[in-house]
Amino acid sequence: MTTTTATNYSPAIAVGAAQRVLGLRDLFSLWFSLGIGLMVLQTGALLAPGLGLAGSLLAIFLGTLVGVLLLAAAGVIGSDTGLAAMASLKLSLGSHGAALPAILNLLQLIGWGAFEVIVMRDAASLLAARAFGEGSLWTSPALWTLVFGALATLLAVSGPLAFVRRVLRKWGIWLLLAACVWLTIDLFKRADLAAIWARAGDGSMPLAVGFDIAIAMPLSWLPLISDYSRFGKHAGQVFGGAATGFFIGCFWLMGLGVAYTLAFAQGSDANALLLALAGAGMGIPLLLILLDESEKAFADIHSAAVSSGILVPLKVEHLALVIGVVCTLIAWFAPLAQYQNFLLLIGSVFAPLFGVVLVDHFLLRRRASAQIQPGLRWGSLLAWAGGVVVYHLLANYAPNLGATLPALLVSGVLQMALGRVGSKV
Repeated sequence: MTTTTATNYSPAIAVGAAQRVLGLRDLFSLWFSLGIGLMVLQTGALLAPGLGLAGSLLAIFLGTLVGVLLLAAAGVIGSDTGLAAMASLKLSLGSHGAALPAILNLLQLIGWGAFEVIVMRDAASLLAARAFGEGSLWTSPALWTLVFGALATLLAVSGPLAFVRRVLRKWGIWLLLAACVWLTIDLFKRADLAAIWARAGDGSMPLAVGFDIAIAMPLSWLPLISDYSRFGKHAGQVFGGAATGFFIGCFWLMGLGVAYTLAFAQGSDANALLLALAGAGMGIPLLLILLDESEKAFADIHSAAVSSGILVPLKVEHLALVIGVVCTLIAWFAPLAQYQNFLLLIGSVFAPLFGVVLVDHFLLRRRASAQIQPGLRWGSLLAWAGGVVVYHLLANYAPNLGATLPALLVSGVLQMALGRVGSKV
């Protein structure tokens, strides 16, 4: 097998057939891993008080199921075109239309990359304090910021093919499965699940809001998936691997986050869930999931480099190195409390955007190849803007309805209508 990395490919040029080497097992491993993480567990903890165990699992099941179907469909676009995610947007938005999404994606990925380093740093410091006591060198946040920032940057520079085939496929997937099974067995041994199941939520969160939170997990990967699916062998394997892998990982871990919160997390401490998880199996399952979290930062940094690669003519590995350093510095110095709100605001544009892209690729062009239209496709941009407006109207004036899926549907309907009108002109 040729030891290629992402550095051989320009984000703006379709990869050739010889580079499409990721099969069903590779893609399942990648997306199962991306569906697992500390932030997924913490998302489950957000649902637990308001919805209880039964309501939370229903919201997670429905939100994740709908989300992975949309995510996997977006992945097929990368397989069909061979293009990275932001480059493929040119087919729907025009040759200049992808610039704004690429800039927004770059900004949000730098922020989320830094946030992932912070999540790993805090979890590692907590585990180190339990093992070595407070005040130990190993509890230093600065040390863990450097360690995880360097690890994520190294993985991003190596590229997705090396990471998936040399790390995830060979041993990473087995460590993650072991961690999930270990936590599940510990939960069944120590928790009174019948009592937890019978306990209703406090009503502070409607089911629709829980659905919106759950669907946000797979949809957050919409602007990234084609960066990896373009290396898939077949569209069917891309769809199946992404959908099944992410659904199993996300539903399993988010469900564990709900159950551990209700069973063991006491008080309002921000680290209550982490402390509860650290008590399972001497903290080893949490440690394994912590190590996997570096893969999320890898994806953020690598895709940020790919997004910026369609804006500036530099090699992806050089951009990944620079962006990895920036993420590490942000994690070290910058307070992210207000920046997180900015990241969520940026993220709100991508669900409507992919409503446009999915309709354009599957319904209007029927997966056929197409020439990139020079300039801007104003009809597509208008449909995207309409979806963004609907998102913020619902988020501000009808939050109990949820905003993500309606905005995506509205932008898709607008794209279908405007696309048909434009084809007749």
